[in-house]
Amino acid sequence: MTLPHSMKYIDHGQGGAADCMQIKSGPLPQLKPGEVLIEVAYAGVNRPDVAQRSGKYPPPPGASPTIGLEVSGQVVARAADVTRWNVGDKVCALTPGGGYAEYCATPASSCLPLPAGLSMREAGALPENFFTVWTNVFDRGRLAAGETFLVHGGSSGIGITAIQLAKAFGATVYTTVGNAEKAAAVKRLGADAAINYRTQDWAEEIARLTEKRGVNLILDMVGGPYIEKNLKSLAPDGRLVQIAFLQASRNEIDLLPIMVKRLTVTGSTLRPRTIEAKAAMAQSLLTKVWPLIEARKVGTLIHAEFALADAPRAHELMEGSTHIGKIVLKVRS
Repeated sequence: MTLPHSMKYIDHGQGGAADCMQIKSGPLPQLKPGEVLIEVAYAGVNRPDVAQRSGKYPPPPGASPTIGLEVSGQVVARAADVTRWNVGDKVCALTPGGGYAEYCATPASSCLPLPAGLSMREAGALPENFFTVWTNVFDRGRLAAGETFLVHGGSSGIGITAIQLAKAFGATVYTTVGNAEKAAAVKRLGADAAINYRTQDWAEEIARLTEKRGVNLILDMVGGPYIEKNLKSLAPDGRLVQIAFLQASRNEIDLLPIMVKRLTVTGSTLRPRTIEAKAAMAQSLLTKVWPLIEARKVGTLIHAEFALADAPRAHELMEGSTHIGKIVLKVRS
C-alpha cells in the first residue's frame, strides 16, 4: 500500500487551555518491532487527553507526544515481526499516544477486530474505557455475580461502560450522577439506582439501598472527600478501586474501617502498563466482552462528534462535564 509522506495531526505545543491545540503536518510514525500502522477513522476523547494537553499527564518514555489513546481504522502497514494483522484489516486499538492524527502506530497486541455490526465511529469509542473497566472492575476489583457495585460518574465513558458490563455479569449496580437527565440515561443503560450527588448525600443513599450493609466494590475517579465516604460505604471484605482524582489525591481520612471491615484499597493507571499486560487485557475483552457487544447486550453511547480540527471544542465539552457518554473526533470518512 502506497502511503503519503506526511499527515495531519493535532499539536498542543507547550500545553495549556484547549485552544493551544492546532492542526499541523508532519511525518508518519515510524514502526517499532511489534507495531502496526493504522489509518485513523475516529479517535476517542478521554480525560487523560485533557490532562496531557494541560501539562499534567506527560506521555511515558518512548510514547508519541501527540495526544490520543484510542482509535479505530484500517491497518496500512505492519512491522516485520507482526503476523496477527494484515494490511486492510479493520481494527480498534488502545494506543500509547498519537491518536489525534491521520496515522497512528500502536502495538499489534493492543488491537482488536471491529465487533461485527459496529461502525468505525462506535468502535473508536471502545478501547480506552473497556480496557480500563475490565482491568479495574473485574481483574483488580474481582466483581462477581450477585455482588453490589457503585461506580461514581455514571454518565462518563467509564461510567456507562462499567454499568453495562457489571450488569451483564450479574451485579447490582448503583451510580452517582450530576442531574436528572444523566440519572435517566444511566438507568436506561441498566443502573439499578442513580444518585444525584448535587441534591442527595450519596453515602446515605447507599446505606439506605443496601440496608446499611454497604457495597462490595466501588470504582472511583473523584477522590478528595469521596475517599473516606467510600470506605464507610463498603461492606465487610469490600474493595475500593481508585482510577483517577478529579478533585484531590489527598484527604484526611479515618483508616479504621479498613481494619475493622477487612477492606482492600487498590487502583491503577492504564497508560504505563506493559505491552504484555495490555495484550492480556485485549485477549480477555476479545473472548469475554466482544461477544456481548456483537449481541448488542453491551455498547457505547456517543454524545458528540467533532472534526479533527475541532479538537479544542471537543476538549471544552469534556471539561464542561455536561456530556453523557463518549466524545469522538472524526479523522477520515
